[in-house]
Amino acid sequence: MAPARVFGAIAGRAFMAAAAKSAAKKKPAPSSGAAAKAAVKKTAAPRTTNSGIQKVVPVSSELGDFLGAPQVSRTEAVKKVWAYIKLQNLQNPANKKEIFCDEKLKTIFEGKDKVGFTEIAKLLSNHFVKSV
Repeated sequence: MAPARVFGAIAGRAFMAAAAKSAAKKKPAPSSGAAAKAAVKKTAAPRTTNSGIQKVVPVSSELGDFLGAPQVSRTEAVKKVWAYIKLQNLQNPANKKEIFCDEKLKTIFEGKDKVGFTEIAKLLSNHFVKSV
């Protein structure tokens, strides 16, 4: 059974607007207890961006030569590979999911002539040093 609508679309909006106006008018006066509660409120610890896929880790010599750095995060490596692909115009114009590999990309993509864009992260994962 379909739920019954109490208000029409327009009446519902008007009702909600009136409720919002009355709530805005009725602001309670700040008391010393409310100020004390606000001061006691915990602040959230800032998130560190040095974990997971954003953690800077050592990479293989092949990927390090390609990227120009001995250590890089996974996200930064993927960004730099895609920037190189777009700069060199290596994406197949007929099938955008396919990347043509030049000699520089073949060194990091196991010598393949073509790779799918979904394979890039998988092929790059072999170049990241596994920590114990």
